[in-house]
Amino acid sequence: MTLDSSRSPNRWLIFGVWVLLSFLLFAKPVYDLFQLASHDETASHILLIPFITAWLLYTEQKPLQPGVAFGLQPALLLLVPSLLAAILSLNCQACAPKTRLSGYVLSLVLLLAAGFIFAFGAVAAKSSAFALAFLLFAIPIPELFLGKIIYALQAGSAAIAEVFFNLSGAPVLRQGFVFRLPVMSIEVAQECSGIRSSLALLILALLVAHFSFRPFWKKLVFVAAGLCMMLLKNGIRIATLTLLANYVNPAFLTGSLHHQGGVVFFLIGLALLVPVYWILRKGEAPAAPVALQQQ
Repeated sequence: MTLDSSRSPNRWLIFGVWVLLSFLLFAKPVYDLFQLASHDETASHILLIPFITAWLLYTEQKPLQPGVAFGLQPALLLLVPSLLAAILSLNCQACAPKTRLSGYVLSLVLLLAAGFIFAFGAVAAKSSAFALAFLLFAIPIPELFLGKIIYALQAGSAAIAEVFFNLSGAPVLRQGFVFRLPVMSIEVAQECSGIRSSLALLILALLVAHFSFRPFWKKLVFVAAGLCMMLLKNGIRIATLTLLANYVNPAFLTGSLHHQGGVVFFLIGLALLVPVYWILRKGEAPAAPVALQQQ
């Protein structure tokens, strides 16, 4: 893939001005979003999304052909829902603050995508569709959906943990999210859902699938495998910590492996994805290097 930025410097300037004005227009929601991402572990990934999106847009943007028109009409298709999302968020006084913030950020994301389509045209936007869609990860998950996602992670993790408990031969009685062992009982609480590392693993799986596989079914299979590994690594974490606490030292449930050991089990999830990656990579052509032409 070849990039020739010299053909369209004005386009990037126009888009840059659009981005600047958009952020000024949504200055208060952007500030609130930064505060949320700094203090809420379910939104901590948001701080990286703009940088990853900018990198994707730059590396995947193809040279524009001379005379390409601005995409005013297709941009309007996103400007209208962007305006509607902003109006609904502004007038939804009964909504929770995080839900209103999600609406504002959705409006901002649509506005930024509309600006890209306007500056570079519909054809260029189509080639950068993944990067533009990736920006949706910058939207905080509303509490209504977040609760359901966390519950699903709790239920799936508890089911996987039960399998490992049974494989270990340890006497365990399960009652919903509570596991009763001879020495102690543990509950798979919301804090044990692994939502933060699960989101990180999902985002990484999407990026790897996008760059590594051409057929859509391979992308889908790899992302689905990533979703499965989210539950599997969390079930392994719950079972491992509980068995260590029950048979070795109860401090394992209060120590650093419990509170700061998410990285360890995240790496386990990645390791479990490696065989899936290599199987799906069979028959795929090597990725072409990105060449930057300087004039």
